[in-house]
Amino acid sequence: MNSNDTGVVSKTSETHATTTRDEVAALFVRRQEAYDDLDATALAADYAEDAVVESPTAGAHTGRSAVEATFRAVFNAFLDMAVTSDDLIIDGDRVAQAMTVTGTHVGEFLGLAPTGKRFRLRAVFVYELRNGKIVRERRIYDFTGMLMQIGVLKAKPI
Repeated sequence: MNSNDTGVVSKTSETHATTTRDEVAALFVRRQEAYDDLDATALAADYAEDAVVESPTAGAHTGRSAVEATFRAVFNAFLDMAVTSDDLIIDGDRVAQAMTVTGTHVGEFLGLAPTGKRFRLRAVFVYELRNGKIVRERRIYDFTGMLMQIGVLKAKPI
């Protein structure tokens, strides 16, 4: 650990290159373009080979190929999926992205037959970067609410 002139201790090491704010911003511009194109390969390329993603939908999965497979499965189930970044908070190699996600359930999703119903959800993804790649991602959203919107889960009103 290193300390800077203010006495604050940082976790920066010799083998860990901090990504600049401009580089992080450019990464998320590219990610938005890949989301707009539903390009699972381009999105997966932003992850380190040993990246870990935690998701309410897919659970925890490790590795770029698992990340790409998950993106492909979601995009195949929601061919009109749209992701809009509402807010991007960059703090060194940590990023929080608030987003709105919409789509129509037109393909199999987690073994569930398509319902043709739309969903809209708000989500926050928290990223940890190393050398310009995503090494950890935590996705936070209301998965139960999404399942209710697409009609595969019923809830009794109180």
